[in-house]
Amino acid sequence: MSEIPELTIEAEHLVKTYGSLTAVNDLSFTVKRGEIVGLLGPNGAGKSTTMRILTGYLPATSGQVNICGLSVATHGDEVKKFIGYMPENNPLPDDMRVSEYLHYRGRLKGLGRSKLSIRLDEVLELCDLKRVRHRIIGKLSKGFRQRVGIAEAILAEPPVIIMDEPTIGLDPHQILIVRDLIASLRGRMTVIISSHILPEIEMTCDRVLIINQGRVVAQGTPADLRREVFGHSSYALEISGDLETALPEALARVEPTLVIAETAAPDAAGFRKLILTTTREGDLGETLMRTLSADTRLRLRALTRVHPTLEDVFLAATKRGWEAIDAPKSSSK
Repeated sequence: MSEIPELTIEAEHLVKTYGSLTAVNDLSFTVKRGEIVGLLGPNGAGKSTTMRILTGYLPATSGQVNICGLSVATHGDEVKKFIGYMPENNPLPDDMRVSEYLHYRGRLKGLGRSKLSIRLDEVLELCDLKRVRHRIIGKLSKGFRQRVGIAEAILAEPPVIIMDEPTIGLDPHQILIVRDLIASLRGRMTVIISSHILPEIEMTCDRVLIINQGRVVAQGTPADLRREVFGHSSYALEISGDLETALPEALARVEPTLVIAETAAPDAAGFRKLILTTTREGDLGETLMRTLSADTRLRLRALTRVHPTLEDVFLAATKRGWEAIDAPKSSSK
């Protein structure tokens, strides 16, 4: 195989329609060599359709996909050699043994016998399947079956791996194993995974694409997405005392852009829970703690910086996507 280009996946203005239904709507993105990218979206957002278009299993209605510099539409057979694909609910033969199945798949992928023997041992080790290599696949647990699917996808060492919901139906221990397995591919293969388990995406992926109604509504690293979607830092306080005068004065001394965004009723001890926001990026926690504690008109019981989770980002981004889609309808009335 020749040198793999820097951009291993290039999707430009993808559209996929089924009659009057538009599953993918002008979708464009790129993925770099060795990058792990998470594809997020609500049910029906177009994730699986996008993955099938990338792998050549489904033609796009319009648009262009290049894998390792080759067009999926015009070089489909060559492109498939560059891709390891693990679909959702990966169909595996229940009557074959693990090593027998992987050997069979390796031969179909064009691996020579000597190369295949070495590579088979490598993927069995990497996917922690050596202890079940002689087991019949139909008698394996869900977690082991998922790992067999991953082993098959990476067997021929393709430059691009695409996995649709690789952790679906797994228990927390199995998810941890699969997550570490996917992370081990970083820098060696380009990986796109879709998942509904947002903490796993955040811990595993370098970058996230959030799609809704077939469109990209947000993309970037989890940290970038927090800044893009929320645009501010937040702090949670539990405080009592002179909140009308002393608190605003103290906040102004710390940072002029600090404002009280939310407030709750006082508890039995007279403390209120407040949320402060600021456009300043740096961590103000220590300065806030020192300033508020030093003011005798105030009593500070707790102070924490609020970090929006990827779930918060996902919900806000998809809501924003729905609003953008509905806006033209509203304005036309």
